[in-house]
Amino acid sequence: MNPELCVVGVDFGTLSGRAVVVRVGDGAELASAEHVYAHAVLDRELPDGTQLPPDWALQDPADWIDVLRTAVPEALAAAGVRPEQVIGIGTDFTACTVLPALADGTPLCELPGLAGRPHAYPKLWKHHAAQGQADRINALAAERKEAWLERYGGKVSSEWEFAKALQVLEEDPEVYRRTERWLEAADWIVWRLCGRYVRNACTAGYKGQYQESRYPSREYLAALHPDFAGFVADKLDQPIAQLGDRAGGLGAEAAAWTGLPEGIAVCVGNVDAHVTAPAAVAVEPGQMVAIMGTSTCHVMSSDHYGTVPGMCGIVDGGILPGLWGYEAGQSGVGDIFGWFVRTGFPAGYAAAAQAAGQDPHEYLTGLAARQKVGEHGLIALDWHSGNRSVLVDHDLSGVIVGQTLATRPEDIYRALLEATAFGTRTIIEAFESAGVPVQELIVAGGLTKNALLMQIYADVTRRPLSVIASAQGPALGAATHAAVAAGAYPDIRIAARAMGKVERGVHLPDPHRAAAYDRLYAEYRTLHDYFGRGANDVMHRLRRIRTEAS
Repeated sequence: MNPELCVVGVDFGTLSGRAVVVRVGDGAELASAEHVYAHAVLDRELPDGTQLPPDWALQDPADWIDVLRTAVPEALAAAGVRPEQVIGIGTDFTACTVLPALADGTPLCELPGLAGRPHAYPKLWKHHAAQGQADRINALAAERKEAWLERYGGKVSSEWEFAKALQVLEEDPEVYRRTERWLEAADWIVWRLCGRYVRNACTAGYKGQYQESRYPSREYLAALHPDFAGFVADKLDQPIAQLGDRAGGLGAEAAAWTGLPEGIAVCVGNVDAHVTAPAAVAVEPGQMVAIMGTSTCHVMSSDHYGTVPGMCGIVDGGILPGLWGYEAGQSGVGDIFGWFVRTGFPAGYAAAAQAAGQDPHEYLTGLAARQKVGEHGLIALDWHSGNRSVLVDHDLSGVIVGQTLATRPEDIYRALLEATAFGTRTIIEAFESAGVPVQELIVAGGLTKNALLMQIYADVTRRPLSVIASAQGPALGAATHAAVAAGAYPDIRIAARAMGKVERGVHLPDPHRAAAYDRLYAEYRTLHDYFGRGANDVMHRLRRIRTEAS
């Protein structure tokens, strides 16, 4: 193999996009660059000032194109790589992030007269305003005994494709009528790169209810809403390509944006979490990868099939060929810590953090690290952005129990860190109770930098934590798939072993702390079931009251 050959991976995240230039032979990351989205997340108003209701989260697709225009050329320049050395480009995206478009791929929000229509914009993964539609999708599927429902642990999320599309139909029928293509952003960006629209097998399976080579039936969709009967045939259905396939060659327009050679391989799209598994060399059954950022996605391949409650999807070959690919997750993790810093960090703490040369998270982490397990007297539920797994209910909300007048910010901060670890343990236990063993826990994402958080996870789960040895796991994974699409490796497993990076057993559980956490986890599960399984429906009632008051 030519030692100079490189590939580019581009990771489209929630707030920014990152490009990394990777050497094909050994996975060395030569340089990376980041472009922050100008519009970030549209959760309060559209660019023209149109107000948005609660639980909305939209984006502007122009921000994604700007990543190609800026981050890719900057990464190439920083790497000192000549364009002709690059043989392929791969991308990954947050999911389920979906947008309505014309038949030529033009986003509806870019059409005259639609800039002030919220439903014309892409719906970000954490758009949770379609919970009512998701509830009806689930109830009808259970009533009709739809076979595909089992593959999603008995519930489809409001974050996924069908719930969001049904919301458009019911709340803005004109935008729905003008939608000629309802597509994942992961596929839209590949379309813009190579001029060919193919659906990737990952989002089709996990987010589009595509199982056993078919979608939910026309009859089922008509029972949801008469005008929804043709949704699949008219707006969604498209040829499906497998992960690591070549979608096409880089087009002239995209070559001009990126500075890459026209015609190089463009890899089929993928999801940020799933594409990270090969980057972490998680290519064997039972290796769970937790990609921890604003949210956490837990992905794992297994040779065991089990009906795991609250899964985001179980897809044959959804991550690696020949294995069942499982996805679970937590809708809020880093977002919860960020929320607390924005709303619960007093001026005196801010001054002390500044004097110490620390940001708020570093300062609070340092204070929290001095505590013994249980010293703060608190227990929290990590549902500030709803619950993705195992309850699949985004109308749930956060809880903190045990606060007194002596409770300090670092107490709450540590309780929130612990709550997210308890949520991950709940997911792991759901896997193992369903007969799907978790052999190793590997952590990726920006939160791996917080040593206290990592130690809490090791202690709470009673498992050694391995850590991906890359700060750009999704982008590295996208680049690894690009190497396969370009023909440098015959399959993703071989590419992962050559290009992926992982450090095994970095954080080890302490038996004494683990025992103390067992007691707190028992309290967490009591609250989890009390508020999440119907014993007390107060969270849903409060949400209805808030909606009525808005």
